[in-house]
Amino acid sequence: MAEKQSNVNIRIPTAKTALDLTTVFGLVLTFALIAVAIIIGQSDANFFNLPSFMIVILGTMAVTSVSYTWEEISNAGKIIGNTLFRQKYEAKEMALQLMEISVLSKTKGLLALSSIEAELKKNPALFKAARIVTDGYPPEEVERVLMQDLDALMGRHRRSASILRRAADTAPAMGLIGTLIGLVQMLANLQDPEAIGPAMAVALLTTFYGAILGTAVLSPMAAKLERNSNEEGMVRTLIMIAMSSIARQDNPRRLEMLLNTELPPEERIKYFD
Repeated sequence: MAEKQSNVNIRIPTAKTALDLTTVFGLVLTFALIAVAIIIGQSDANFFNLPSFMIVILGTMAVTSVSYTWEEISNAGKIIGNTLFRQKYEAKEMALQLMEISVLSKTKGLLALSSIEAELKKNPALFKAARIVTDGYPPEEVERVLMQDLDALMGRHRRSASILRRAADTAPAMGLIGTLIGLVQMLANLQDPEAIGPAMAVALLTTFYGAILGTAVLSPMAAKLERNSNEEGMVRTLIMIAMSSIARQDNPRRLEMLLNTELPPEERIKYFD
């Protein structure tokens, strides 16, 4: 197999932010199915009750906030936004560009990375890693620093997902609490039999709201956030492996093998052919 030439053409891919249509489609379809089921029922039941709605929504927010700091809770809007507007990372393209960087550094030396600084800046994590390498840190130190950065990133993502997981667990419980409140109020007014049916319906609405919020909204969003986190974590892992290899001045063929151990089978690269 012929070796790649040293006249590399490096174009660092950037994360593309776009509306996650599968998330939007899933949420819209879920609520549409619920609405259709209510309409087909052809009853006069009222499925909206403000006190029940407030108990579930505000109660879930209040109970969830007990488990986290104010800073973490204040970022809840951004957390949910990350599930709707995801950053798409091209892992395979990044791996190919990391191979180009490896070939450049192997043929022209580590300082040659400064000649592609403008491209490296397109990815802050890659730029930071390249700076550490060109500053002359030992390979072991480069790997240690990048691993700590990766662990910190994944830790932040796990905390973000845990907020949604906690809220998903809390919502049905708040619905049950609201139902118990409604039942107590209903039992206190048994002298009016005609009011028992409507009162029971209102009591059950809080359980209905809690089940929808926890099962159909918060839990899927937490899963999507974890998926997006894993995608970004893969790209950061590729950068860590590549920069550690470059710092050691490994043969680029070895780096290709290491990158392919992280990539899914359908995205594995064939740089040397």
